[in-house]
Amino acid sequence: MDMDRKYALITGASRGIGRAAALRLSEEYELFLICRKSLQGLSGLPGTHFCGDVGDIDFISEVISQMPAVDLLVNNAGISYFGLLQDMSLEEWNEIINTNLTSVFLTSRAAIPKMLEKHSGKIINISSVWGELGSSMESAYSASKGGVNALTRALAKELAPSNIQVNAISCGLIDTDMNSHLSRQEIDALIEEIPASRMGRPEEVADLILSLAKAGTYLTGQVIRLDGGWC
Repeated sequence: MDMDRKYALITGASRGIGRAAALRLSEEYELFLICRKSLQGLSGLPGTHFCGDVGDIDFISEVISQMPAVDLLVNNAGISYFGLLQDMSLEEWNEIINTNLTSVFLTSRAAIPKMLEKHSGKIINISSVWGELGSSMESAYSASKGGVNALTRALAKELAPSNIQVNAISCGLIDTDMNSHLSRQEIDALIEEIPASRMGRPEEVADLILSLAKAGTYLTGQVIRLDGGWC
């Protein structure tokens, strides 16, 4: 293994924040990218590509077993459910929790031993302001991101003695497909509440991911809001 080469795993890399992160990190890291539905979604991105369920322990173990090292783990994979909790099935609830929260457990658990070998590493979890504040009609999503925030803070304390940093980015309204259920009128109403007077861009999240990846080792256990001053 080339000790000077750095390796990064990004989940949910086919679009939005994940794709922007892959493009931003490609000059710094050899990439291992995961998408959910089709490898075609990763077309045009450098690195080694995988397609599968991030909530599946065997799939995640196989992906990380192919990595010579894990210097950076970006847990970006996420899905949402918009509707009343009373109308949500157990299967839909489990899908949200498995994709958004259990995946963070699985990837982190698999990556940590490789980070321990080098006595260094960064874990960056992509969260949401709804994980801190809660959102009507998005109870499961809010619960999953609240779990991500709590896991980030707890795991950071656990891994700090091993020189591994764990942080999260709490995103506000970002211009991604996840907000496609909102009408133009609803988006405009939300933008009126945001002091920056606009949606965030996936590239801005990617910039912060790279900054955290390069940050000093004393920065850990933080849930950093990127929301244009909204919340």
